[in-house]
Amino acid sequence: MGARLAELCPQPFVIYLHGELGAGKTTLVRGFLRGLGHNTSVKSPTYTLVEPYEIAGRQIFHFDLYRINDPQEIAAIGIRDYFSPTSICLIEWPERAKNVLPNADLTCYIRSLASGRQLEMTAGSVAGNTLLKNC
Repeated sequence: MGARLAELCPQPFVIYLHGELGAGKTTLVRGFLRGLGHNTSVKSPTYTLVEPYEIAGRQIFHFDLYRINDPQEIAAIGIRDYFSPTSICLIEWPERAKNVLPNADLTCYIRSLASGRQLEMTAGSVAGNTLLKNC
């Protein structure tokens, strides 16, 4: 699914990723990046907060905000600078930076089930609606 999202994703675009620990948020990002042709390791930016990627002329930023306790922590590192007209931002744990992040074009809710994973997506913009219609 990550690869399919990457194939359809315009620039700029913001994706929020919700789910419990181990639900598959980073796995979805890994699929997204591999769908664009990235073939080296993809790690969760739990300690670095952000991992940047440049793939086929696209700027992709993978954020993991799990360790953020106060939204102002993320504002202090200049997070707004990552949201440019050419960037795609995938954000795990966006609820930890309320009122600091831009609105999501697409919000993904990932749940672990006994038989696999369940993914629910909702659009938050015209671009998000277009992506969902083409999925």
